[in-house]
Amino acid sequence: MNKLYWLDQIKLQDRAKVGDKAFYLSKIIQRGYPVMPGFVVSAEILRQFLENLNSSESLVADLPHSSLHLDVTNWRQLQQVASRLRQEILTATVTQEWVSTIFQAAREWQTSCLILRPSLAVSTAIPGINNNISGLLESVFCQCEPEAIALALKRTWSQIFRARSLLYWQHLGINLQQINLAVLVQPVENAIASGSLTTNSSGWEIEATWGLGIAIAQGEIQPDVYYIQPETGVVLEQQLGNKMLAYGVDDAASKVFSQLVPNSALTPDRTCLITYMLPEAQQKQYSLQEEYLQQIIALGTQLVSELGKTFTIKWTLAGKTTSGKLYITQVSPSKLISHTHFIRGLGAAGGRVSATALVINNPQQKPEQLPKGVILVVPTITPDWLPLLQQVGGIITEQGGLTSHAAILARELGITAVVNATSATTLIKTGERLLLDGDRGEVYRIKGDSKEEMERGREENLLPSHHPNPKAPHPAVTSHVPMIATQLLVNLSQSTLIEQVQNLPVDGVGLLRSELMVLNILNGQHPNSWILSGRQAELLELWSEQIMQFARAFAPRPVFYRSLDWRSQDLPSLRDSLESSPQSMLGERGTFSYLRNPAVFELELKALASVQEAGYSNVNLLLPFVRTVEEFVFCRRKVEQAFLTEVAQFQLWMMAEVPSVLFLLPEYVKAGVAGISIGTNDLTQLLLGVDREQGQLAKVFNERHPAVMSAIAQLIQMAKSAGIPCSICGQAPALYPEIIDRLVEWGITSISVEPEAVERTYQAIARAEQRLILAAARRELK
Repeated sequence: MNKLYWLDQIKLQDRAKVGDKAFYLSKIIQRGYPVMPGFVVSAEILRQFLENLNSSESLVADLPHSSLHLDVTNWRQLQQVASRLRQEILTATVTQEWVSTIFQAAREWQTSCLILRPSLAVSTAIPGINNNISGLLESVFCQCEPEAIALALKRTWSQIFRARSLLYWQHLGINLQQINLAVLVQPVENAIASGSLTTNSSGWEIEATWGLGIAIAQGEIQPDVYYIQPETGVVLEQQLGNKMLAYGVDDAASKVFSQLVPNSALTPDRTCLITYMLPEAQQKQYSLQEEYLQQIIALGTQLVSELGKTFTIKWTLAGKTTSGKLYITQVSPSKLISHTHFIRGLGAAGGRVSATALVINNPQQKPEQLPKGVILVVPTITPDWLPLLQQVGGIITEQGGLTSHAAILARELGITAVVNATSATTLIKTGERLLLDGDRGEVYRIKGDSKEEMERGREENLLPSHHPNPKAPHPAVTSHVPMIATQLLVNLSQSTLIEQVQNLPVDGVGLLRSELMVLNILNGQHPNSWILSGRQAELLELWSEQIMQFARAFAPRPVFYRSLDWRSQDLPSLRDSLESSPQSMLGERGTFSYLRNPAVFELELKALASVQEAGYSNVNLLLPFVRTVEEFVFCRRKVEQAFLTEVAQFQLWMMAEVPSVLFLLPEYVKAGVAGISIGTNDLTQLLLGVDREQGQLAKVFNERHPAVMSAIAQLIQMAKSAGIPCSICGQAPALYPEIIDRLVEWGITSISVEPEAVERTYQAIARAEQRLILAAARRELK
């Protein structure tokens, strides 16, 4: 290794060697700003590392001269190539001289924990490249020890060969020779608080949370937010976040753990970090004291002269008590499109997309088709819109909350969405160009007419956010990812997503939503209409084939098929066939409707029997919205009459979403319930008396409410006492990953989430299980 590039010594000619992240930090540290110290392992070292790989069959032997012409539409090929490329790097040996040089330099900080930040520079010969690729390449944490440094270095390098990275490079026509990936190494200290400052001419925004900023980056908490007037530095508004956990550095804990549990599932990048639950009193406090808030505002004011009016910095208040020192950890001068935020709602499905708007003022006047890629703006969305949504690029609704139909459909289909955007159909005109941010819940108008501006907007769509779009490839689970004991399942309804989802690290389908699945075959008609018109046999064949696609793809993993749970407003033809009020959130929902009209339920059971007759024994039945034991007994008898119980593996479960189950579960078990799945969406609205479709009540509709959490804990305990499994398939674990700690601690047997939440839920389960093991190890030590 020729040398390390220290931040306070980097020169202009070094930019290609150190990458943009390090280069921007070097500019401001050399002008006296408080930047966390660091040095850079240059991009040349990665090139030397790749050239020295000596496996004769190595896929990466010619990488410095390869453009990797992959068919990125062939997901299997992309996944296989990416996995093998990364494995080749992770199993190679890093030159001892390099590791020793890095280790000796890092020891000067007298720290136990390091962070390795990818710092990338792409050849300027490529037009339109947006260097702000935060989220595509992630930081890696490690202990300040030679072996840990070597592994962390390889893990950082290997990220440019992940499936989503290869997709990004090829989409933009980037040859691997044009990628210069350096690694910025910095110390990690305990922090009082961390966050970001984002500035533009219309307003500033500060995000903050307790401890290190990892919880924000991973979307595990909702940070405190402060809105600042740029000219005066006055705080115009501040919003308290939802912060249940925080990250810190704990070298001693990791060493105790490794001694007691040598074969533990702790991953290498987590051994110098701990996650801890915040006391309830601290959760209700803002994480920034007024003194530190003013320091950040003053720092932003100074940086305007260096970086211009639009930039983002990440900051940390290093320290363990009330006395902290403010450091800048990252800086990103903005070169993005010129836009103005003019609507705010609830971010329902993550990602960013820019496209033209299509406004539909009356959702009852549903068009036969929609132009491909538009941002659909509509008052509300009901399930019968599902076939049309496959074509859109984004969704904005005026009504609805995070568990509304629009939100659930968008998350499953991987469509960026903002709900509860008041007056959106009035403020937005068809044909306007918009930038939709599903993470922040914001809508921007794109100014200007240049093609370059729209291209920049398209580049933003490729950048992963806290909640990656499930249409994009999912990263494979590689050897360094810990195994988990809690089952992780996936919620699905669309057979078109099977190929993308079936190779995710899931143990099966925890919720197959029948009412959304069959919309693809009903042609807008209620099943009763098919039966009355003599087309029952045709519908049975179509229905059976739909279910069989899921059974075949996931076998032998279980598939929990939830029978129909329509409300009166979900289909126009359903509204005509039921007496319930169109405004009712309840009506003849769930199993009660089977008593009133058993024909459709009997048809569903025949479809399940057909799947069994075809040789698939992995499909179970999940009954929705069960109000009484009598309803369950009625359904169980119908199941027995359909001979589904003749297959030994078949299980009859029920949703635990009507509060009466808290009192009746032992009776349900006596009646034959084999397992329960907690539906947090309906359980929350019924316990709190809040319509989950009403976005303006979002703060009240909160699955983390003590009453809801207490009910969930009680259901898990009751299921354990009865000796039956207890799953959870509502939106709560995906929306609020911090509650997974409690679910695992209470003994949940499985967690089922949307495809877009699988990766972060897997990691959250792993961390929760590791904390339980660590706690047990500490108790054993005492």
